[in-house]
Amino acid sequence: MRTKQAPIWLKDLVTSPSHKSVPYSMTNYISYDGVSPKYQCYLAAFSSIVEPTTFEKAVKDPRWVDAMQAEITALESNHTWDVVPLPDDKVSIVCKWMYKVNYKATGEVERFKARLVAKGYIQQKGIGYQETFSPVVKMVTVRTILAVAASEHWHIHQMDV
Repeated sequence: MRTKQAPIWLKDLVTSPSHKSVPYSMTNYISYDGVSPKYQCYLAAFSSIVEPTTFEKAVKDPRWVDAMQAEITALESNHTWDVVPLPDDKVSIVCKWMYKVNYKATGEVERFKARLVAKGYIQQKGIGYQETFSPVVKMVTVRTILAVAASEHWHIHQMDV
């Protein structure tokens, strides 16, 4: 297994004010005294939830487990994939969970969002795939469709797929 090492440009990054080697703690320079109580609550709520970086950390919190289950349910209901046997001469594409907390404008948690992403960068053209698909639409296409819809007086509905 490859050992992980921080990039050289991060050598001066301070990630924890309580770390023993930090000569200048941020708490010596930052104060919340001038911040309104409402914004103090927002900051406290925003900084109290830590987004997990690994599946092992996320599976310990039922909120993230629910978010992962909702993602799997959505993928299955949209028929995103079919389960098929892997040919002997092929290697499967591994996946990774990504976690994000979505907040309302008030600072309240809107939802815990988990996304299952495929590490497609390990594929090789002609071996791992024959064609590509990108679900991102170009804005010129959106403008064209909207122009046609406006000229034809079509009703437009927005969906998040």
